[in-house]
Amino acid sequence: MTDIHKGLAGVVVDTTAVSKVNPDTNSLLYRGYPVQELAAKCSFEEVAYLLWHGELPTPEQLAEFETVERSMRSLDPIVKRVIDDLPETAHPMDVIRTAVSVIGASDSSLNEIDAFGDPELNLGRSMLLFAQLPAIVAYTQRLRRGLDLVEPRDDLSYSANFLHMTFGEVPDLVVVSAFDVSMILYAEHSFNASTFTARVVTSTLSDLYSAVTAAIGALKGPLHGGANEAVMHIFDEIGSASAVDAWLDDALEAKKKIMGFGHRVYKNGDSRVPTMRAALDTLIAEFDRPDLIELYDALEQGMRSRKNIKPNLDYPSGPAYNLIGFDTDLFTPLFVAARITGWTAHIMEQLAANSLIRPLSEYVGPEERHVP
Repeated sequence: MTDIHKGLAGVVVDTTAVSKVNPDTNSLLYRGYPVQELAAKCSFEEVAYLLWHGELPTPEQLAEFETVERSMRSLDPIVKRVIDDLPETAHPMDVIRTAVSVIGASDSSLNEIDAFGDPELNLGRSMLLFAQLPAIVAYTQRLRRGLDLVEPRDDLSYSANFLHMTFGEVPDLVVVSAFDVSMILYAEHSFNASTFTARVVTSTLSDLYSAVTAAIGALKGPLHGGANEAVMHIFDEIGSASAVDAWLDDALEAKKKIMGFGHRVYKNGDSRVPTMRAALDTLIAEFDRPDLIELYDALEQGMRSRKNIKPNLDYPSGPAYNLIGFDTDLFTPLFVAARITGWTAHIMEQLAANSLIRPLSEYVGPEERHVP
């Protein structure tokens, strides 16, 4: 019988120069740079440029990049109207997916011959989604709160503008910095489920927007993108640090999956966690919430002592987004806004040396039979 690799576990399907986890240092590398160094020394705009171009920008290249991005931030009235017309009960991920599809349907360049795979056009499409997703995510939260759209400002950084459009004001630098760090840490992670989905769609020579829409659909699943939301639901359910032990004992006895812990790639702990935990600590101090970090620490220690399982990036990012002021079901759309950079980098890489992705399967159904 053929060896079966459920979920493609352990199967190397292609090469990539976008990112890898270095097993020697347990570090996630973007184009060779440890992500913790990028988070400490670079802006999200610089990281986006790196993922798309392969190198960090010079000051001149960064200035040009920022000018273009800031010129594309305003939400198209057609996109806003579609968001307005969606049911109030629509999940934010469905709103984001629909908005991206509308942006793609409005891109007249897709009507040009061989336009799907044009590198320059795809770079422009990537920038457009990068620039407009903050408006889409921000307006989704505001609409659900009965608030009007806030227009973007072209004098603010990506992260400062994102928060301005969400909350109607620019928060303290501590908040902007923590949010920027989270965007960098979520930007890319090799052949994860949503990225691989985008590459599969791209391999058929479909367009970039279709690939991104499919990736959003994959990210919506709780085993991939919903974990940071689940962390806050767990925190709300537990209530306080003093209740952790009893809650955890019951959860483990019931064989409940504790979201925010463990990772399919990292065997010695998620290398992104210390950086995000440091950002969370700054928010805990900013908002004076020692109770939250006590609960965080108690659950982390409980999982270590009982299961020897360490947290992943979703564990510190969930409470960080909560402190910043995002609704819990907006956490995964924030993931989309960050990962659009990695997805599109992979889409363009796939197109540069494309081969249709079409795996085989082992048939286990009935043998040939005939209708009587």
